[in-house]
Amino acid sequence: MEFPDLGAHCSEPSCQRLDFLPLKCDACSGIFCADHVAYAQHHCGSAYQKDIQVPVCPLCNVPVPVARGEPPDRAVGEHIDRDCRSDPAQQKRKIFTNKCERSGCRQREMMKLTCERCGGNFCIKHRHPLDHDCSGESHPTSRPGLAAISRAQGLGSSTSTIPSPSRTVSSSTSPSRATTQSPSRSAPPVTALQNGLSEDEALQRALELSLAETKPQVPRYYCHPTCAIPPSQFSGGRRLSFSTSTVSQ
Repeated sequence: MEFPDLGAHCSEPSCQRLDFLPLKCDACSGIFCADHVAYAQHHCGSAYQKDIQVPVCPLCNVPVPVARGEPPDRAVGEHIDRDCRSDPAQQKRKIFTNKCERSGCRQREMMKLTCERCGGNFCIKHRHPLDHDCSGESHPTSRPGLAAISRAQGLGSSTSTIPSPSRTVSSSTSPSRATTQSPSRSAPPVTALQNGLSEDEALQRALELSLAETKPQVPRYYCHPTCAIPPSQFSGGRRLSFSTSTVSQ
């Protein structure tokens, strides 16, 4: 052969054909023949780098440029907030006029969210001092604020110098309370409450009373003093007359 180095073999493992006019893939830099140069034909692993899609604004139908690696939804949202020329977007910009002053944030709010330390206007996400790296030195305190601070300091000094009347009254009445409460603290002796009995005797007496209360009562028969015969031996009429006589007594 006159040209032994002419051409190249296809990088596709299933092809390996010698092609005198090889083609180079712009994504993976592989050498392929005309049949396998497409991304889908050789299953290119770097095809996503070349698959660039430009989103379109849904309101004004204008292509929105997106940076590499940036989510398209964020770019479209920023376009609607700033550059969109449609009527709904312009009406929204008239309502949301308060832009966040934090660097890198483009959020707008309907109302002002002013920081009390630095006086800056921020969005809901960055309204706290820690979220927007508040310095607290660029905005001086207003006159009403200074008046309120001085008023609070004056009240604090007056309360610290004047003694409270409640403490004086309580201190003056404390000896009388101590004298009135001292007799009530002295408790009577235990023997006085137990009628002079010791603890063992009082316990034995309580046990006897409890046993007497729980002991079953046996019914007793009452007889006339002049009668020596028990009532169980009476006849029916005599027993009835005996019961009436005992009731009458």
